[in-house]
Amino acid sequence: MFIDEVNIVVKSGKGGDGMVAFRREKYVPKGGPAGGNGGKGGSVYFEADEGMSTLTDLKYQKHIFADDGENGKTKSMHGKNAEDITIKVPIGTIIYDEDTNEVLADLVKHKQRKLIAKGGRGGRGNQAFANSRNKAPKFQENGELGEELNLRIELKLLADVGLVGFPSVGKSTLITMLSKAKPKIADYPFTTITPNLGVVEYGGVEPFVLADMPGIIEGASKGAGLGIQFLKHIERTRVLIHMVEMSPKSYRDPYEDYIAINNELANYEYNLLERPQIVVASKMDEEGAEERLKEFITKMDDDIDIIPISAMTNLNLKELVQKTKKILDQTPFFFEREEIVDDYVEYNFEEDPDIEIRKTKADTYNITGKLIDKYYRQRTLATDENVQAFLAKLRRAGLDKQLREAGAKNHDTIVIYDLEFEFVE
Repeated sequence: MFIDEVNIVVKSGKGGDGMVAFRREKYVPKGGPAGGNGGKGGSVYFEADEGMSTLTDLKYQKHIFADDGENGKTKSMHGKNAEDITIKVPIGTIIYDEDTNEVLADLVKHKQRKLIAKGGRGGRGNQAFANSRNKAPKFQENGELGEELNLRIELKLLADVGLVGFPSVGKSTLITMLSKAKPKIADYPFTTITPNLGVVEYGGVEPFVLADMPGIIEGASKGAGLGIQFLKHIERTRVLIHMVEMSPKSYRDPYEDYIAINNELANYEYNLLERPQIVVASKMDEEGAEERLKEFITKMDDDIDIIPISAMTNLNLKELVQKTKKILDQTPFFFEREEIVDDYVEYNFEEDPDIEIRKTKADTYNITGKLIDKYYRQRTLATDENVQAFLAKLRRAGLDKQLREAGAKNHDTIVIYDLEFEFVE
């Protein structure tokens, strides 16, 4: 089954919580703090794999969650880091954030790897907070939460050349003759219902990848027929082979077919007519095809070369491959290839922390913001020591100064989530 678009939910693991513990050994007086740090939560990576050709595996795995890191332990032992998850996808896969439509990754090379959801950092145990002024801290940090993302995964085949044309014009037969691909072939419309890829190795020409696109019909760019599902695969191609059937048995006008297909290419989201196009007159071995070709040529612009072929008699197949390769070598890519870089995180000091102060009553101020939320989740505020450590971090971030600027006076009430404090000058 060919699947080229799926929606999934991924979630990285939460970091393990740090621990509060003290050494209590027989011959170690004043043992000191010994609470270990929590382990890192598992991250979620995507990796391109040339051995895959469809997103079928993800269709039946809608939720992919990494494990949480292990909590810190006694004797200053570090909690175990959770294992990362690597999701393998075909080359040409684009990963979108479904909620923002932002492109998170465009995987166009084998083994290209991208971090999508970073695992939470493990919280520090009380041994990490010991210093000359506080030799026996009784507080710790909770691990950071993981990231949860709604993703849309799209596969856009990475073919050099795309075959386009109405159903049953001979695209599948041509790709069979030029490569080792074996698409289904029959004498009725929409025989091909999924794209077929083949590596063209013909006539001593350097190989290139050819994609047989399912038949496009009039209105495909607006959803008619099968074409709308597969027009996106043409976005990655550099050259188009536009096949027009010359057999009188088709009962269609070749020139009208040619115009209709080009209109659909032009009306699609990306201007696919920017790609160089080779016009191919197919089924020239059939009786009456020569007459239809002559009439077709009279309606075409003089500067458009038309290559008459017959896949059944090998007519002009070598010439078609040679011309295609020549144009391919002169044509740039129509999409940006993402550079592969090592994943890293750059930490910057925030001079203006994200703290929001809202006056709710004459003497009451409510404190919220990203930084508040981060510090609040880091602490288990069940002990006086943890509360004091929490408030100390907020003071270092400039909370007192911002409260004064907001108009807070001595003995005013400060509310942070479910905590209430008295502001003291």
